[in-house]
Amino acid sequence: MSDTTAATERPASDGPAMEVRFRGGGFAPQSRRWVGVAVFVALVALVEWGTRAGWISPLTLPRPSDVFGTFVELWNSGLLFKHLGPSLSRLAVGAALGASAGVLLGVLIGLFSYVRAGLVPLVAAIFPIPKIALLPLFVIWFGIDEGSKYALIAFGTFTPTVVATYGAVDNVDRSLIRMGQSFGLSWLSIVRKIVLPGAMPGILSGLRISLAIAIILLVAAEMLGAEYGIGAYILQAGSLYDLERLFAGVVILSLLGVIVSAAIAQIERRVLGWRT
Repeated sequence: MSDTTAATERPASDGPAMEVRFRGGGFAPQSRRWVGVAVFVALVALVEWGTRAGWISPLTLPRPSDVFGTFVELWNSGLLFKHLGPSLSRLAVGAALGASAGVLLGVLIGLFSYVRAGLVPLVAAIFPIPKIALLPLFVIWFGIDEGSKYALIAFGTFTPTVVATYGAVDNVDRSLIRMGQSFGLSWLSIVRKIVLPGAMPGILSGLRISLAIAIILLVAAEMLGAEYGIGAYILQAGSLYDLERLFAGVVILSLLGVIVSAAIAQIERRVLGWRT
């Protein structure tokens, strides 16, 4: 009996064929941006209500409305850009130096055994050192001006980027490399077409952590010998116990972190589109 005949003689009790929903999404995350916005708005509203009701002391948390008013004053007076401009410059230069050097060295460690044998113990030795503790040393070496701030941010960005990069290179699927070798690809082609694209998700994840560390070190560096900068602004507000100004500076840092994370996410969408 043919398959067609068997299909036509199917019992009527089976009922009509039902469409089965495809469930092969591979745990792909779905965008739910409104959830994060709703949580943030609810938290701010809760703090505002708590400070106005009196069960949150104004000496502990200022009203979010007062913090927003301080932020508006900073914007209108031009002080926001006087503090934000130097901070962005220091962050961009220091993070670019540290991240680029970290990615380059991490790739070399992942590809060459002699480089790995010589530098992995050194990286493992300096990685746990609190980078803020090295700020006085950098001041002695590079002076109290911009050089020490660039050096601290670059060094703090460098070490986690190295660790993330050579770990990402190690995690590239070796069967893909063997496949490239079997097709006669050169060593440089395998690195460019297989190793680097396969390691890119881990590298970008490491950059997220490295840039967050860079923002923390930026604040620490600006609290020493800086007239303008978000860190200097927060230090001035803290010394005067001006909570509104203090929290306004913290909000600026938080927004800066969100912008950096969003920029990394855009790079991931463009560079890692092959994963979808």
